[in-house]
Amino acid sequence: TLRESSGSLAGKKRKIPDHALRNPKYRKKEPKEVAAEKKDQAEKEPEIWFDDVDEILLDRKAAFPVPTITAPVHDENLPSSKQPTPKNPLVKAEAYKGLTKAVGMDCEMVGVGDGTDSMLARVSIVNQYGEPVYDAYVRPKEKVVDYRTHVSGIRPQDLKNGEPFEEVQKDVSEILKGRLLVGHAIMNDLRVLYLSHPKKKIRDTSRFKKFRQLTGGKTPSLKKLSEKVLAVKVQEGEHNSIQDAQAAMRLYTMYRKEWEAEVKGKRRRGKLTKQAT
Repeated sequence: TLRESSGSLAGKKRKIPDHALRNPKYRKKEPKEVAAEKKDQAEKEPEIWFDDVDEILLDRKAAFPVPTITAPVHDENLPSSKQPTPKNPLVKAEAYKGLTKAVGMDCEMVGVGDGTDSMLARVSIVNQYGEPVYDAYVRPKEKVVDYRTHVSGIRPQDLKNGEPFEEVQKDVSEILKGRLLVGHAIMNDLRVLYLSHPKKKIRDTSRFKKFRQLTGGKTPSLKKLSEKVLAVKVQEGEHNSIQDAQAAMRLYTMYRKEWEAEVKGKRRRGKLTKQAT
């Protein structure tokens, strides 16, 4: 139950809960105090993994089913060659496995035409914790002349039962809508999907200033960034689009605060420039 009080606020009414009226030490917090508390809470949030999960996506009846992934267990009765895969350093342990406000994406392509033209063969999307939320092989619409297996990891049998391109494109479009998209050279992936995404909602690890400084201003490879920044080796031989998406997302979450501050600074300078002209 709430009661109204007036007088101390120059005639303005405010609502005070009954339990507060019974407490002689009750005092309504000033706006500055509330703001300070929020700031303190924000500073306590983890630097690397962030938890702003989109509440609407916690619905277990989401349109896109989440794959069930069980943690590997060491079995002493099995030889070392058959032991389960060890913990993935690119995935946060026991994290939420559904869609989140930030997603990482990577695509694998195959060669068509004269072999130099690229066509989508696989698209993988992970959430902000590195958990896979979407992974699909794409049925080719024209003859594949080069599977690029040594790089793409794609083989003919992978695409035989692939999904129609239009369905995959629609699925991906729905997932990306309104979300922050993280990837490495992500425009190449959007191009083969024939999709666009708002520039302000893209975080490309090949373009982040701090990462480019590691290679003398040149465009860094995901392989080099992962090894130098994450101490994780990726793309050893055939590529894996899930792993590449996880690596890009891990790079982003590790430097999220610094990256977002840089983005805000650029936008602020852009507004000032427009006002001056």
